[in-house]
Amino acid sequence: MTVVLEQDEKVIEINGGNVVYEILGEEGDFIALTPGGRFSKDIPGLRPLAEELVKGGYRVLLWDRPNCGKSDVQFYGYSESHMRAETLHQLITQLGIGPCILAGGSGGARDSMLTTMLYPEIVTKLVVWNIVGGVYGSFVLGSYYVVPSILAVRGAGMKAVARIDEWKERIAENPANEARILAQDADEFLKLMLRWLNAFVPKPGQTIPGVEDEMFDNIKVPTLIIRGGENDLDHPKRTSLEVSCLIKGSTLIDPPWPEDAWERAGEDRASGKAKRFNMFDTWVQAAPAILDFLGK
Repeated sequence: MTVVLEQDEKVIEINGGNVVYEILGEEGDFIALTPGGRFSKDIPGLRPLAEELVKGGYRVLLWDRPNCGKSDVQFYGYSESHMRAETLHQLITQLGIGPCILAGGSGGARDSMLTTMLYPEIVTKLVVWNIVGGVYGSFVLGSYYVVPSILAVRGAGMKAVARIDEWKERIAENPANEARILAQDADEFLKLMLRWLNAFVPKPGQTIPGVEDEMFDNIKVPTLIIRGGENDLDHPKRTSLEVSCLIKGSTLIDPPWPEDAWERAGEDRASGKAKRFNMFDTWVQAAPAILDFLGK
């Protein structure tokens, strides 16, 4: 079985795995737009933002990162974000659209910042929001995205890993992922998951998970930071302020959505009103501020 692509979707092979992407817009500078979590480019709320950026005169690259959406699962790297940064670098390079603007929220903010740190030559401007940090935010990510795989592989090997809801979703969207998961050596997979988990353990000198603060010195491009909500434990206001101090010359603005948007979305999900954290629905509200910043 093969993955079913929509009309505008394309596939490119990077580091031995297929990456699904699409480009919106016909002319203008490119913006590589990245969502958070292990959500795909089709997570509700992302495309409306992309479409507003296109209306503002840009072309937008949407992509399913490894382990997201229809792309192939991949397992390598110091952390999952390091793997995605390498993939984004190769994607931009192979498509010939760099240097370009990087923009992303939540995990996509971390991926975008790390890409800029590691491959500054492919980035012209950087826009990030909902930056994850702090003890709670980091521990939640590790426990949600990594610990279940560790427990499964230790208990019953890779067959058990393939039965985890997270990976079952990847298999449902891309059936080839089942064979890719089962082909992993259980011992090596466990080592990798422990390394990925370690990246989410808060450490002195790491404002964002798994990234040394000194790496921020590599970000020299104009940067817009939309700070986290006042009481958002997943994307703390404090983390945004610290990142703004670490990126010299960066611009920090208040969120254009309500300060409690993430908390209210979480309540909706807990009550069964939403299948996902639909806080992404508010991201389109950032379009005017992003376009204003990019136009300067």
